[in-house]
Amino acid sequence: MYKLNRTGEEKLNNFGSKMIIVKYNSCRDIDVYFPQYNYTTKHRKYENFSKGEIRCPYEPTVYNIGYLGEGKYKSKINGKFTRCYTTWRSMLNRCYNERFKQKHTYCKDCEVCEEWHNFQNFANWYYDNYYEIKNECMHLDKDILIKNNKIYSPKTCVFVPQRINTLFTKCNKNRGKLPIGVKFEKYNKYSSSCSIYDFEENKQIRVHLGYYDTLEQAFNMYKNFKEKYIKEVADYYKESIPQNLYNAMYSYTVDIND
Repeated sequence: MYKLNRTGEEKLNNFGSKMIIVKYNSCRDIDVYFPQYNYTTKHRKYENFSKGEIRCPYEPTVYNIGYLGEGKYKSKINGKFTRCYTTWRSMLNRCYNERFKQKHTYCKDCEVCEEWHNFQNFANWYYDNYYEIKNECMHLDKDILIKNNKIYSPKTCVFVPQRINTLFTKCNKNRGKLPIGVKFEKYNKYSSSCSIYDFEENKQIRVHLGYYDTLEQAFNMYKNFKEKYIKEVADYYKESIPQNLYNAMYSYTVDIND
């Protein structure tokens, strides 16, 4: 009896990657090679091949740059995306989703290091560095350890509680061309103020720091107050946060061009 052999058959999968059948045992057992990634997946069904449903773990399927890779870390557990995977995908979204970047201009020029294009590499770092603080939402931050940094990478990123992260959020749209913490008030005076978190009252409050004749005086008052406050917050969290985050907060300086 003639035995069908589809070895050598080629097709593009649904992501546009070339597939080649390199071994055909039966319609339920084929090996498929992806020449673009030098990767072979084994014991697949021909039906899935013909429908383009076979994927390669090295295809950049997430914003055309991120890929799952091969390893122990899964994107889903019991049908739900893991927190690690959603963190990774959100990071890529901020850097490579053009619609998101147009709406959120602070993401302009941000990128993810090549190592973290592979989800397995990111997940390995994630599980070594992620921690939680009771009643706090944790954020992946890229520019507290290195000020004004634009690259997400193992050396530049750290997990921070939201209350620390908001310390370094700049509302450029609201303040216009004036330095951070400064407003021009009536009677040709400059006012200085700073937002802080009242841990006893569990709420954000705005502290007025006074009126000044010059922009520089108002900014310097804000600078001194903010740097001192960041150190106070670092001390509050000292036993809960990584040492490199604590050190970065203690050495952080506020610049008039921030």
